[in-house]
Amino acid sequence: MPRFAVARFDPASFLNSVEDGKVSRTYRSRQVVFAQGDAAEAVYFLESGQVKITVVSSGGKSAVIAMLGPGTFFGEGCLAGQSVRVSSASAVQASRIVRIAKKSMLGLLHREPEFSEMFTAYVLSRNVRIEEDLVDQLFNSSEKRLARVLLLLAHFGKESKREIVVPKISQETLASMVGTTRSRVSFFMNRFRDLGFVQYDSGGLQVNSSLLTVMLRD
Repeated sequence: MPRFAVARFDPASFLNSVEDGKVSRTYRSRQVVFAQGDAAEAVYFLESGQVKITVVSSGGKSAVIAMLGPGTFFGEGCLAGQSVRVSSASAVQASRIVRIAKKSMLGLLHREPEFSEMFTAYVLSRNVRIEEDLVDQLFNSSEKRLARVLLLLAHFGKESKREIVVPKISQETLASMVGTTRSRVSFFMNRFRDLGFVQYDSGGLQVNSSLLTVMLRD
């Protein structure tokens, strides 16, 4: 059985260690991985591509709560007793996703203490992110919330680099993530572009992380 280094999660080692209860498949753009209200019976690992997590209220209002990139887990609520999905997951582009049955995932966590430690750290970091999102919603303007979303999508911390955020991400999606209107997002995006914070090209939206960071620190 392969071992895991605590310092860095190795997706290849993780996938190789799971022998039963694992299915890998490719999802096309906009294809649903699971829907809100479905039975929660597995954990998912995103090998490549991008996945959008959304929720819909009882009144029919929808919101994007996360955009996930390669190397991330989702659907782990089933491990904490969640019986049905409280959100939906769908591919934003062609994505390779591994489905690990709940029983197999629990077995891996019990057998591999180092992996269990890393997975716990992953879940805790996601909780910290959720708390930061809440503080952001409560205290920051919609302009700064949009800047933060762009930084997160562009992998905040890689200073002075222009990086594709999400190919052809829509302003409707950004508005849903920020909690504002599409018209406000359009206004701020035009402002960011004029200031050199963002740039549109054939590959998608690019972000200058260092300039956005300066704006957030004002």
